Amino acid sequence: MRLKNLSISSVIVMLIALVSTTAYTQVTLPRTPSPAATVVQTIGISTVTVKYSRPSVKGREIWGALVPYGWNVQGFGTGNSAPWRAGANENTVITFSHDAKVEGQPVPAGSYGLTFVINKDNTGEVILSKDTKSWGSFFYDPKQDLMRAKIQLRDVPQTELLTYDFINNTKTSSEMVLDWEKKQFPVKIEFDVDKIVMDNAAAELKGATGFNFQGFATAANYSLQNKVNLEQGLKWANQAVTMNNSFNTLSIKSNILKEMGNTEESTKIMNDAIAIATENELNNYGYQLLNNGDKDKAIEVLLLNAQRHPKSANTWDSLGEAYATKGDKKNAIINFKKSLSMNPPAPVKANSEKFLHQLGAL
Repeated sequence: MRLKNLSISSVIVMLIALVSTTAYTQVTLPRTPSPAATVVQTIGISTVTVKYSRPSVKGREIWGALVPYGWNVQGFGTGNSAPWRAGANENTVITFSHDAKVEGQPVPAGSYGLTFVINKDNTGEVILSKDTKSWGSFFYDPKQDLMRAKIQLRDVPQTELLTYDFINNTKTSSEMVLDWEKKQFPVKIEFDVDKIVMDNAAAELKGATGFNFQGFATAANYSLQNKVNLEQGLKWANQAVTMNNSFNTLSIKSNILKEMGNTEESTKIMNDAIAIATENELNNYGYQLLNNGDKDKAIEVLLLNAQRHPKSANTWDSLGEAYATKGDKKNAIINFKKSLSMNPPAPVKANSEKFLHQLGAL
């Protein structure tokens, strides 16, 4: 009924629109023969993500044939030379969550098209392009290059399905590798991890994390453990102490002051921490001193703990271990036997007996 009120041209337009919509509306099916894949590597608190498609070798000659050497891949109908797309189908895309360095060159956080060039002598180039939308590298435009860097390829065992991976990981870097057939394309990626962590902590402490002392304490402890921006670390430690005056917060502050060369203030703060420490906190601190080679101070702390908690078999066992570590056999035996006389828990009993056997006293 309503069609009678429409012109013939209007009906034709509607039919064309319907046909066009139908042509491009399809169900999602598995992609073959080059399935899509994603690999993610965390470096510090930063991530590197590579999205790509994985062609197979299938007995084909790859290098110098399917993938020509040098800049010999002619763009699809564009007439330009282009690098290898480093995968199949759409652009291989690499994403950095924070500013990074790729083969020593600065790369801002963001997503980039990833391509490679391979030469007969196993040299090559890695190229990051600001264009992430083109199909493969057929429409490669050198004006869109963010960076190019020389790389040295490696010979590796046969890899049938093109694979990206991350190897040789360190605190601040990783080596992204593309493995296919018997070639490996390595690319070193680095982040300024300490700066990123400290900047991120400063930002997070302005939000919900800043309403509890643990956030300030963990940020200050990171500064201490990594010896980075100790001035800021001390500010965070002071805030943690203000919010929660405890052995943990005071000891972090003390150690930052010590690292900054303020030993007098550090000692004072540590004494304040020891004065309010629990049995477990003093015990752990004693072992920390032992591990750092400060045996006399460890004995002093563990003796204080035993005096404060004389009914704890573990305090006497720990004190015995400190004496044994120092080489004071007599006092070690006295304290281990005292521990055993108190019907200690099984782990404590086993430790005391082990040392007494070693000392020839059991």
